[in-house]
Amino acid sequence: MKDISRAADLSQTPTMENAAINRRRFFATAAMAAAGAALAPKALAAERDWTGRNPVRYPDPDIIVLDERFAKYKVGNTPIQKLWTGALWAEGCAWNGVGRYLVWSDIPNNRQMRWLEEDSHVSVFRNPSGNSNGNTFDFEGRQLSCEHGNRRVVRYEHNGAVTVLADKWKDKPLNAPNDIV
Repeated sequence: MKDISRAADLSQTPTMENAAINRRRFFATAAMAAAGAALAPKALAAERDWTGRNPVRYPDPDIIVLDERFAKYKVGNTPIQKLWTGALWAEGCAWNGVGRYLVWSDIPNNRQMRWLEEDSHVSVFRNPSGNSNGNTFDFEGRQLSCEHGNRRVVRYEHNGAVTVLADKWKDKPLNAPNDIV
């Protein structure tokens, strides 16, 4: 009778112990497989070639859409290109369609940089720049910039003069203007 009651207690049988171990192994293996599958695309992906020698596959896999409302703005035949390195913190890019050049701010170095479409040359465009950030061009091709350091919004005239568009609001100085459209 003792043997029958022991046999009925399935938790004590060697088969259940093996099943528990196999179950643990199964879940551990499944977790490792899931992690491997999630990491495989990154691990197998080749380092991006920034030399421009190799063709880029379209659409560029490095251009991702985080918000589907913006998916319509993704152009399928445009790759990401590295134009220049050397800035600690760069932003505020603006395209000048007349001059065919791109301007951006190298904020900590207090300068603006320019990339020429014609020959891909990058040079210092304005130094000092008032620690500018936001940049744009008006319909006359004049550059407008938000200067953190001088706490103002300015327009650079064609003759080199600087016109202050805003430096205060309700008789209080601006804090650090950032972006402009």
